[in-house]
Order: sequence, then C-alpha cells, then structure tokens
Amino acid sequence: MIFRQLFDPQFCTYSYLIAARRGGEAILIDPVLEQVPHYLGLLASLDLKLVQAVDTHLHADHITGLGALRNKTGCIAAMGTNTRCELVDIRLYDGELIKVDGLVLRAIHTPGHTPDSYCLVMQDRVFTGDTLLIGATGRTDFQGGDAAAQYDSLFGRILTMPDETLVYPGHDYKGRWVSSIGEQKAHNPRLQVDSKAAYVEMMARLDLAPPKMIKIAVPANLQLGLPQQDLGDGAGPKMLEIAALAPFAGV
Repeated sequence: MIFRQLFDPQFCTYSYLIAARRGGEAILIDPVLEQVPHYLGLLASLDLKLVQAVDTHLHADHITGLGALRNKTGCIAAMGTNTRCELVDIRLYDGELIKVDGLVLRAIHTPGHTPDSYCLVMQDRVFTGDTLLIGATGRTDFQGGDAAAQYDSLFGRILTMPDETLVYPGHDYKGRWVSSIGEQKAHNPRLQVDSKAAYVEMMARLDLAPPKMIKIAVPANLQLGLPQQDLGDGAGPKMLEIAALAPFAGV
C-alpha cells in the first residue's frame, strides 16, 4: 500500500494520499488549495491516477483543493450527504463504502464540529478530520456546531473502535502526526468527562477566537475552492511529507 501523510505548515492541516500500488488509482483526503501543485507532482512521481478527492467537512480555516484537483485530474469531488456545497460530484452517506483499486474506506457520519462532518475508516486506521484531534476535539461554536452531537459521535462511534486503531487527524498544531484510539481515550483531556452534559459545558467554556480564514474559506469552499488563483509550480508553502515516519505507512 502507498500511504502519504502530507502537512501544510501554513494551516497546520493534514492531507492523506492513499493507493494500493504504484501505477494504480488513488484517493486524497482533505486537500489544501495551495498544495495542489505538490499533490500533482507526487501523483506523477508515483504514477498514480487520482480518482477521488474527499473533504471530511466544509472547512473554515483553509480553502479546499477539491475543485482545482477535479479540474486538473478529472477526479470525483466528494463530501458527506449533509454538505452545503452544491458542486460536489458525490455525497457520501453514512456507512457508504468507498472502493478505489482494491482499497476500501467506510464513511461514517460524525456531526458535531459541523453538521456535515465525516470520518473515514480503513482497516487499522481512521481519518478523523476535525472531529477527533490529538489531545483535543474539534470546536463546536460556529458553522452549525453542536457539542451534544459531537459527544455522541465521539463516544458512540469513534471511541468504540479497537484501542489499537490509528488516529490520523485533520490538523495538529504541536507537531504530532498520529495517535491511537486507546491513547486518546486515556490521555485526551476533552474525553475525560463522565456525561454528555459535562462535555457540552466544557466545550461552551473554551472561548476560542474565530478562525482567521473563516470569512474567506467558507464562501470559497461552498464553491469547491473555485475560482482558484493561479496554481503555478511555486504556489504556496512547501508541503511536508511525513508518512515515512509513520507506523504501517506502506511504500
């Protein structure tokens, strides 16, 4: 298996490129617009055909690369059933299986951070978007967020997975790149609550500043990040590829 965990340093955002083999078909999770030239270069170097790009939710802190990738590669742009974006090609439903060249990912609806938040489960790992972060959980104070719904998504769905399941989040701001369900259950401070009411109260006390990009990112992402700016080879900060450090990272 080819697995690449890709980090955008400007937005502290992770994207994930997955394929069964060199020369095969690939899926890309949560692409960032500024990194599209780098994704295209990586696809070319691995001789991969991108067939599907998926956003785990409507992002408020960066502009998605879904539209640009669709224009450049002809891939399918996908989001969850509840998305407000009308331009996606496919709306994933809860429990839907995404099949790419022998790989299978299961989409699960995990509302809370946003109503359209989804996680993607594949064998020994889960791509949690902004629902579950390493040492934190996604904020629920804007864009239709709902702390009670997030509690249900976390404790009723994600944390019921085996403890050894690897957790690959949509963001990290402290240089961490992978965790596990067991580690998060034991050490994530936002998960050390004894009731839904306690979780809702904790989230209400966070008092976080709005994302700096929210007034730009949300309208742009409702249009799949289009019309996009010129995506020359030098566009955007350099993408960091860290999958070589990850356990079970594959080729």
